[in-house]
Amino acid sequence: MTTLAESRTRTVEHALTHYYDDLRRAAAAIRRDRTSEPDGFAPEFDLPPLSPALEAFYSLSRLDLRPLGTYNGTELTLLDLMGNPRTRTTKTPASLLMVARAVHHIQRTGEPVMIITPSSANKATALRDAVLRAIECDLVTPDQLRIVVIVPQACTPKLWSSPLSTDPALARRNPVLVYPGADRSQVKLLARAVADECTTLLHELAGIRLWYSLDIDNYRMADAARAFFEQEQFPTRAGRSRLHAHAVSSAYGLLGHHLGHTVAHADAAAAAPGYFLVQHLDTPDMVLDLHFGSADHRHIPEYSYDRDSGLFHQSADPRFPATTFDPAEILDPTFYTRRPPTSPEMNALIGAGGGGGIVVSLHECLQRYAALRARLASAGVTLPADPRQVREWSLVMGATGVLNALDRGLITADEVVLHGSGCYSTTDYTPLAADVPTVVAEPRQARQEVLHAALAGESA
Repeated sequence: MTTLAESRTRTVEHALTHYYDDLRRAAAAIRRDRTSEPDGFAPEFDLPPLSPALEAFYSLSRLDLRPLGTYNGTELTLLDLMGNPRTRTTKTPASLLMVARAVHHIQRTGEPVMIITPSSANKATALRDAVLRAIECDLVTPDQLRIVVIVPQACTPKLWSSPLSTDPALARRNPVLVYPGADRSQVKLLARAVADECTTLLHELAGIRLWYSLDIDNYRMADAARAFFEQEQFPTRAGRSRLHAHAVSSAYGLLGHHLGHTVAHADAAAAAPGYFLVQHLDTPDMVLDLHFGSADHRHIPEYSYDRDSGLFHQSADPRFPATTFDPAEILDPTFYTRRPPTSPEMNALIGAGGGGGIVVSLHECLQRYAALRARLASAGVTLPADPRQVREWSLVMGATGVLNALDRGLITADEVVLHGSGCYSTTDYTPLAADVPTVVAEPRQARQEVLHAALAGESA
């Protein structure tokens, strides 16, 4: 007999192609609702016509639904967004769509494009992979499409090596810049300053369009596919309540899901989705803002040190870790955004559809690790036996947060869909070689590297 969990296993191999018409509807909704245009150049906010080459380019956009059994009477399901083995994160679909738009601009106008983006690692890896894939699929030449990424130095161990860094000609055109300062969020200001300074100059010197690509709508459009997949493959059953849980920095993925839900149910009444946020102690700002109306870290409960356990403890607020090795720990440096501007919108969505948030610690993740590893293995997802090999913690963070929330009565829904946005370990990738990144502490240095990359021609 087929169990309910087994019957809910679903896969869409080429999700971007499969939902292309729906994604175009999402793009139209974004264009309709945008109140201002981005500063500087951006490709048209539309998707190019499908072609065999473009379909091959999009092919690494698999979506999987994997049952995870029940916990405390709640049915758990993994929405696996990690189907690209070249990135192992959900940043792939958005990166593919962004690069497709850049390719369309190049093919339509003949103008080369250089993408510049700040990132805490995963966005950089995925965009670099999408640029490489466009070259591999003969959609563009290396001189027509380039990318510059600016990443906090603390996050460089999470950057993946690829021909974009090992091939000398490609490496010159596609540099990796690292910011050495302690405030990781400064990479956004640095990239924005360079884009502002170099946009006109690059076009005058080399005819290159410089695209600062950090725009939430670039990600919302791609993440809308999650809701199209949900509507087609596993709609909520009558009389059942469902929450979507996600380890978040700014919750772009959940905002994209909500866009897709709105587009998918435009002609029919549908209950608002419920959302549950999972964060860590270094940047719990969305959870704080949701529950206290302010991201002020003074709302974090006070921890006391216990000599017997060697841990810090608190029992005042179940939304925060009961135990931690250090109240100031950084569980994963890629979750680095403070006071995200997306908080008000996310708060309103949770107010309408239900949900909440929780903060987890490394100690809690390690306490759950063996059990989570077994549960995920039953669904075909592999975690390394040694947690010290984990480099991307979002899946483990999200799952730990959901189980803690169920134990503490913070979630009472019949179903929880965990958005598996990223998981990789040391055995999944080759890190970027130490001599590849260039340290840039200020806009002047970054500007110089951008110009070098733009002027690296075929004879270089």
